[in-house]
Amino acid sequence: MVPVSVTLLLALLGFFPAQRNTYAGDAACLSCHQDQSDPYQHTAHHLTSQPANKDSILGSFRDGSNVLMIADPAKAADNPGLYFKMEARNNAYYQTAVAGWPGHLQQRSERMDVVIGSGVRGQSYLYWHGEQLFELPVSYWSDGGRWINSPGYKDGTMNFTRAVTPRCLECHATYIEPLSLDPLTNRYDQKSLVVGIACERCHGPGADHVALERTKASTAGEAILNPAKFSRDRQADLCALCHNGIRREEFAPAFSFVPGKPLDNYLQPNAGEIAAHPDVHGNQVGLLQKSRCYLSSPKMSCSTCHNVHQPERPAAAYSDRCLSCHQVESCGMSKTMGHKIADNCIDCHMPVEPTNAIASQTAGEVVRPKMRNHWIKVYP
Repeated sequence: MVPVSVTLLLALLGFFPAQRNTYAGDAACLSCHQDQSDPYQHTAHHLTSQPANKDSILGSFRDGSNVLMIADPAKAADNPGLYFKMEARNNAYYQTAVAGWPGHLQQRSERMDVVIGSGVRGQSYLYWHGEQLFELPVSYWSDGGRWINSPGYKDGTMNFTRAVTPRCLECHATYIEPLSLDPLTNRYDQKSLVVGIACERCHGPGADHVALERTKASTAGEAILNPAKFSRDRQADLCALCHNGIRREEFAPAFSFVPGKPLDNYLQPNAGEIAAHPDVHGNQVGLLQKSRCYLSSPKMSCSTCHNVHQPERPAAAYSDRCLSCHQVESCGMSKTMGHKIADNCIDCHMPVEPTNAIASQTAGEVVRPKMRNHWIKVYP
């Protein structure tokens, strides 16, 4: 029997919308759309995964700043000391765990191969072990510029075995080919990894579009998807693939979602009432959809405020979007604050709050990321 790749098998079963040879890659998009593609390369979306190197890793490898101390043997004679050391050697970057007492030390070292996270809040790191992909135990926290335990790892352990599943990668990479149909697999074709969120994640496969453009045989926008022309619900679904909390039960494999199609055909809808405050990965879409602004404005979508082709502006700068519909005088604080209230609607009506479910326990301290609540309303 002739071996069949997992990707081809899934395509034959109707899960994958197109083979990878129908994708052109960002370089092809950049050749014509430099006005959009060039600034997009500096966005958090595009930088949400990168090869690990001196430019992409934000944490320090300098002596005195490259050690994460977890346990101090001088304070607990019955427990071995544990620390992690971030090391640069031979043009590669490593995390080394060291545990035990002097003369009786255990060590394990793994190379940082993939950076996950743009660094807005922090970064985590992945390493390859043959075909398997694992998360490394130490992450970088932008708030304070320090190394911390990676979320999901137990504090005080020398563990390198947290598997990276396809659904996790789907929100941090454009594509990777799993070598198993198991949704919890962590075995992949290394060479298939396309880092970052590329143009075709939102616009669909572009090889046919590029071919038509090069032969001048097309009209503008032919053979490519334009999310701006989707209905509002389908626009929201495209963002909700990654910005709608964790919808764990899949109806189709990772990387098979087609822009413009209903997300509920791909992932199990969120069960129960959406929490009023940011939870796992924010659920920005679900919170926005509860907002009176969204319910009262049929044309409002994520792109009303966010231009995905441009790096994000400072939060207060988005106040101009609020003031395109609202008058300063209608705010209850305008009588005491005056017109300067127009400088920052966001921090009052979309406050920054700690998440409830993503947390790092590091040397007994619990560290939580802070995210902006997208339920736009009046807060106490």
